[in-house]
Amino acid sequence: MQEYAIIVAGGSGTRMNSDVPKQFLPVNGLPILMHTISAFRRYSTDLKIILVLPQEQFDYWIALCEKYAFQQMFALVSGGKTRFDSVKNGLKSIKSNAGLVAVHDGVRPVISQEIIAASFQTAAESGSAVVSVPLKDSIRSVAAGGNKAVDRSTFHLIQTPQTFRLDWMQQAFDKDYDPSFTDCASVVESAGFPIQLIPGAYENIKITTPEDLRWAEIYLKEFS
Repeated sequence: MQEYAIIVAGGSGTRMNSDVPKQFLPVNGLPILMHTISAFRRYSTDLKIILVLPQEQFDYWIALCEKYAFQQMFALVSGGKTRFDSVKNGLKSIKSNAGLVAVHDGVRPVISQEIIAASFQTAAESGSAVVSVPLKDSIRSVAAGGNKAVDRSTFHLIQTPQTFRLDWMQQAFDKDYDPSFTDCASVVESAGFPIQLIPGAYENIKITTPEDLRWAEIYLKEFS
C-alpha cells in the first residue's frame, strides 16, 4: 500500500522574535524543516513526501536547499489561508484515492522512525492513527466564576503525525473550513470516522519558542 506524508510548514518567526519563519531556523547545522523531512525519508525511501509551504516562501526554501546541498526527494505544494486549506492542497496533489497519508508539522523535527512506522501500521489496520501523550502536570478548568481540578488521566496531548486512510482524508476534507477544525483528527472525526490514538513521545515537541529550540538541539543529537 502506497504511503504518503504531507509535511505542513506555514509558521512565522513571531514567537521566536525572528524575521525568519521558524521552520527555516537552524538547529544543529540544518534548518528545522530539513531535519523533519530527513526523519521521514529515513523511515522509507519509497515514502512520497509532499511539502506544503506558503507560495511566497518557495524561493527562500529552494535557496536553502542549494546552500545546504539538501537533495531529499519531495513534491512542493503551495499552502492555503489556514492549516486546513494547506492540508487540503496537499491532498489534492495526490493523484490516487488508495493508500495511507500521514500529516506532520514541519516544526516537529524530533520524530522517530518507530513512531512513524507505528502510525502507518495502525492506520493500515484501523483507518487512523493519531500520536498522543498523557498529561504530566495537574490541570484545572477555568471559567468566569472560578476554577476547579480536572482528572488529567482523561486527557491526552495530541501530536503529529496523524495518519489516515487516504480515501477517508479525501472525503473528510471535501468541505469548507470550520473553526472547530483544530487538526486533521477533528476534520476526520467530523466526517464520522473513528480516531485511534497511539503512543507518542514527549521529545516530539513542536518548536514554537526559543526555549523549544534549545530542547530540540539536545534531542536531535540522539538522532544524528
